[in-house]
Amino acid sequence: MTGPAIEPVTYGIHAVRVLLVRSPERLQRLLLLARRDDRRLGELRELAERARVPVATVAEAELAALAGGGRHQGAVAVLTEDSARTASDPETGIEMALTAAAGPPLLLVLDGVQDPHNLGACLRTADAAGVCAVIAPRDRAAGLTPVARKVAAGAAETVPFIAVVNLARTLRGLTERGIWLVGTDDRAPASLYEADLAGPTALVLGSEGGGLRRLTRECCDQLVAIPMAGAVESLNVSVAGGVLLYEAVRQRSLRR
Repeated sequence: MTGPAIEPVTYGIHAVRVLLVRSPERLQRLLLLARRDDRRLGELRELAERARVPVATVAEAELAALAGGGRHQGAVAVLTEDSARTASDPETGIEMALTAAAGPPLLLVLDGVQDPHNLGACLRTADAAGVCAVIAPRDRAAGLTPVARKVAAGAAETVPFIAVVNLARTLRGLTERGIWLVGTDDRAPASLYEADLAGPTALVLGSEGGGLRRLTRECCDQLVAIPMAGAVESLNVSVAGGVLLYEAVRQRSLRR
């Protein structure tokens, strides 16, 4: 006997607001905490009504259940089924992302990141750095769970997240499209700051603890290390992603 279907949701005031402002058509309905006098919740209601998104006030228990116990701040957006799905054809999703890039494409590839908090943090930084898509394997990796969406603070609604069946094949396809693949490896002889990240580039990060898998590493055109001056040997994957992405941003800003 199967249980009730789990509805795709985004929760948290900021994440919900981004959806209402940028993509209200992706909301099926908005649920707000009943009997709570909060200016920010009132603003969400006004945005939803303006976009003709149905709004309902519900009890704390219902919001908590939908958010899986996460910190919902009194707001949960129930998404349409179409908007909750990642691209059914990843190749098309990648092609669309590359075509839409305003300058040399910058992509972020996550090879098996497990923690949805880390995925959400990576998406948030990717949005800030102007990444045109985040690519990850479909299996054995974190997906766009409500937790990941909440941590992303709206970036899960703005940065295409493309889950692929075969990451190595996808990386080879990027190479064929002229994308330079730069992977991170603590043992790499070259420093991040020696790499040219100003052209079409995909930055490839490994999983927490395990790093890049062998096939992923072999697909990379270049492996670089982030210089470490202290006692710790490595950075959290979301922190490392931020370091790499903003080095790419810095280099690109110098060539404008």
